[in-house]
Amino acid sequence: MKKTASVKWQGGIKDGKGHISTQSGVLKDAPYGFSARFEDGPGTNPEELLGAAHAACFTMALSLQLQEAGMKAENIATQATVTLDKDDGGFSITAVHLDVAVRIPGADKAAFEKAAQGAKAGCPVSKVLNAKITMDARLEA
Repeated sequence: MKKTASVKWQGGIKDGKGHISTQSGVLKDAPYGFSARFEDGPGTNPEELLGAAHAACFTMALSLQLQEAGMKAENIATQATVTLDKDDGGFSITAVHLDVAVRIPGADKAAFEKAAQGAKAGCPVSKVLNAKITMDARLEA
């Protein structure tokens, strides 16, 4: 399976503007640029998109891990916080923190924690990242 995304860029790094599109069409010429990445300007940025991809991947992996453990979540809510740090070579994504809240009636806490750790390690996006991945996973009533 292969999925594609494309970008068009015009201008320099600070004054330039780009547009991102995805094969599915969910993103179609979505704007991005320096100000969206480093100054909280309008548009999206690579770190935000990576966070969305990681949160989505992890959540699906957790759903599978829970199912294999005999549990079914009523709700899984995941937020990924991506850290971009300046280093000697420019910038690096150094960390991703996953914050997940799950509602599973009658869940076994130990089985839930094992499933969450398995999803964190086994999600394909986690596997491709060269960053520290941390997680807070909790069951909600």
